Amino acid sequence: MNPILISLPLSLLAAILIILGDNPSREFRALAGTTRDRSLVRSRLSELGRHTQSDYEEFRYLQILYVGISTLVLLTLFLLRGTSIGVIALLCAVGGGLTYLMMDRNLTSEVKKQRSVIEAEFPAIIEMLTLAISAGESPLTALKRIAENSHGNLSRRFREVISRVHQGIAFHASLDLMGRDLNSPIVRRFIDSLVNAMVRGAPITEVLTRHAQEAREHQRNRILAAAGKAEISMMIPVVFLILPISILFALWPSLTNLNLFAS
Repeated sequence: MNPILISLPLSLLAAILIILGDNPSREFRALAGTTRDRSLVRSRLSELGRHTQSDYEEFRYLQILYVGISTLVLLTLFLLRGTSIGVIALLCAVGGGLTYLMMDRNLTSEVKKQRSVIEAEFPAIIEMLTLAISAGESPLTALKRIAENSHGNLSRRFREVISRVHQGIAFHASLDLMGRDLNSPIVRRFIDSLVNAMVRGAPITEVLTRHAQEAREHQRNRILAAAGKAEISMMIPVVFLILPISILFALWPSLTNLNLFAS
């Protein structure tokens, strides 16, 4: 076992720390923030409500950090086992790539989970908004009331809309920005219809009522689809575990008697 090869991971780590200077965390975050966004990480972070450059730098920093840690761990383990350099390089590259993809997939699953939560909250929120506007409140006042008195991801997005309006952004522009951040077709259609109704002076209550019915129908279809998938998944142990055992118990006495007759 070559001691030079064993000390190689620690030497690489020390060299990286020397290059990054006195504050390696800040330097590394700034360096990670300059990477190209080919996998649309910024748009997915925006959908999670993380819009700033520091949020992007933080995600890239953690992604590259975990890749480096996994690569160094694999490098150390395989060097201790005396594996050849070519195999070590290949396995470290595969391990680092899998760690990178796992972080990216985890972000995608987090976005999908929040999108499903928002779409589940959407019908009730829209019905409350319809009732408030039907009672005579303006869309901005009704949205502010719902944002202050309800909890959830969609309510948090409404609070961001109200905050942007207080900063001087037009109400319809703030709503449109929220619709672009949320990659949900049903929410996007609702916001487009609401903005068009406010700009053109159309009756907002009719628009909200129609979209509330559409949201309830969409939620019902989602529940039916989830129930269908659950039914199929419940059939798997029945078909592949319980049914073969039942057939075996039913046929075993007959097979035993046939073997006795044959002997």
